[in-house]
Amino acid sequence: MATVKTPIASPVASAKIPPPAELTAAEQTKYDWLLAQVKAWTEIKVESATAKNKGGPITDDERMWLTRECLIRYLRATKWEEKESEKRLHDTLAWRREFGADDLTANYISPENETGKQTLLGYDMEGRPCHYLSPGRQNTEPSHRQVEHLVYMVERVIDIMPAGQEMLCLMINFKQSKTRKYTHPSLSMARECLNILQMHYPERLGRALIVNVPWVVWGFFKLITPFIDPRTREKLKFNEDMTQFVPAEQLWTEYQAQGKLDFDYDHSEYWPALSKLCDEKRRERKERWIAGGKLVGESEIYLWGGEGSSISASTGHAVAAVSEGSEKAEIAPEQLKMENLKIEEKEVEAAKEENALPAEVKVAA
Repeated sequence: MATVKTPIASPVASAKIPPPAELTAAEQTKYDWLLAQVKAWTEIKVESATAKNKGGPITDDERMWLTRECLIRYLRATKWEEKESEKRLHDTLAWRREFGADDLTANYISPENETGKQTLLGYDMEGRPCHYLSPGRQNTEPSHRQVEHLVYMVERVIDIMPAGQEMLCLMINFKQSKTRKYTHPSLSMARECLNILQMHYPERLGRALIVNVPWVVWGFFKLITPFIDPRTREKLKFNEDMTQFVPAEQLWTEYQAQGKLDFDYDHSEYWPALSKLCDEKRRERKERWIAGGKLVGESEIYLWGGEGSSISASTGHAVAAVSEGSEKAEIAPEQLKMENLKIEEKEVEAAKEENALPAEVKVAA
C-alpha cells in the first residue's frame, strides 16, 4: 500500500453506523419543550467580566448549531432534565463566543501541529472518525493555544463525521519520541480540557483506545480520574488490540503493528488538505441549512449529506402557488390543519344528510 499523507475522506464500506435510538413518548415531550425554548432565543448573554461585549443577538451560525441531535445530546447529558439542558445549551453558546471556538483558523493553530501531535486519520468500524493524539510528538510548551488546538481539532473531527454518526474514536499513543520525552500538561490545564469536552461537547466520545502508557502517565490518569464522567471512564480501553475496533486498513501502523495504514505526517501536505476538506464540508452544510429553511432543530443527517430530508419535509411546512400571478405563499402547518378540518366537516355533514353515517359521528379535532 502506498504511503498516505492526507486525511481519509470516508470509512471503509463495511463500517456500520448504528441507527439513532428512537425517543420514547416522554423523551419526545421533553425534546419538544426544549426545542420551543431555544427557538424563542433572540440573544446570547455572556456573563464573563472579560467578555461581556461578546453578548448580543443570536446569529444564523448559532441557530444552525442548534440541531435536533444537538438538543438530544444535551438532554441525554443532563439525564433529560429540560431546564438544565436549556441552561447548558445557552452556556455552551456563550462559551463558544468567549473562547472564540468559531474564530480559530488553520493558520493560527498550524504551529501547534507541525509535528503531527494531533491527527485525524481514518474511521473505526462504526464510522467514527479516529482522532490520534501523539504526546511524544509534542513540539510546544504548555500554553492556552494548546487548549485552543484541542478545541480546533475536535471541531474538525465533527466536520468530517459521516452522516448519522455523532461520535469520535480517540486514539492515544504515549510512546516516547527519540527527540523529546513526554511531558504531561499541568493538572489545571488537564482539568480545563476535560471540563470543555464534558460540558461543551457532551455525548461526543464513542471510545478511547490508549496504548504504551508509561508508569508516570498511569499516575497522572489517577489524578484526573475524579474529574472524568463515569460514563466516559467506561469508554476507555487500555493496551488492547485496536483491530477489534478499527479496520486494519485504516489503522495507523505507528500505533499498532496490526495496522496496515502506512501514514507519514508531512505538515505541508496534511494541514492544507485537512483545512480544505473541512471548509468544503462546512460550506455544503451551510448551503443545506439555508435550502431547508434555516430552521432551528434541523436534522444533522440531512445537514451532513445523508439520505434523510430536512425536518421541513416532515413538519407540514409547505409552499403553495396562489392564483394571482406567479407569486407563492407559505402556508403554515396550523393553517393546513384547519383547512383540512373544514373540508372533513363538510364531508361528514354531507354524509349524514345521505344517511351514510350515523348521526352521532363527530369529527375529532
